[in-house]
Order: sequence, then structure tokens, then C-alpha cells
Amino acid sequence: MLYVIMILSNVVLLVAGQTLWKFGLMNKDLTNIKSVIVAMFSPWIIGGIVLYVVATVIWIFLLNKLSLSLLYPLQSLAYVLAIVVSIVIFHEHIPPLRWVGVAVILAGVSLVAIK
Repeated sequence: MLYVIMILSNVVLLVAGQTLWKFGLMNKDLTNIKSVIVAMFSPWIIGGIVLYVVATVIWIFLLNKLSLSLLYPLQSLAYVLAIVVSIVIFHEHIPPLRWVGVAVILAGVSLVAIK
């Protein structure tokens, strides 16, 4: 059960980090190196980096305990969670074919998770 919580925590942290990066880059004009550097020091970007570091620590622990052939496919749940975040937070429209892709990912994850 602990490993399941850790895997889900890793997925949530990865998506949360990407979400913070998206917030940090909204309405930014990254047309020159100065604007890119300024954007990199945004609190949103730094927060996302911190979440990625925590996710990486969890990932390293999990890699030490479980097989990569199990863990890596399970991490694809981040794609599914990112779709949900895209809808709820960014109000994005998700086309039907993308939902088919989500269903395929969920089917694959369920097959990989079966012992």
C-alpha cells in the first residue's frame, strides 16, 4: 500500500510541477534570452522545480524497491492527471480522440498493474 501511495504521490507531484510551470509561463513573451532567464526565476517556475526534485527523490526510492518495468508504465498516469488538470484549471477543450488515448493509457496501466 505504501508503494501505491508513493507512486501516486510521484505522479501528482510531476503534474503539479508542470502545472506551476504553465502558470509561470502564461502571458510571457519568451523571444530573447533575457526574457527566458527572467521567467526561470519566477516563483511559479521555482516552485515547479522544487516539486520535481521531491518527485525525483520519491522516484529514486521506488526504483530501489520495485522493477522499472512496473514503475515506468504506471508513471503514465501523469498523462491522465494532466488532462484532468487541463480541464479543471486551464479550461481546455479535450477532443474525443484524446479521450480515446486516455482510455488506452488506463487500460495499459491496469494490465501492467495486474500481478
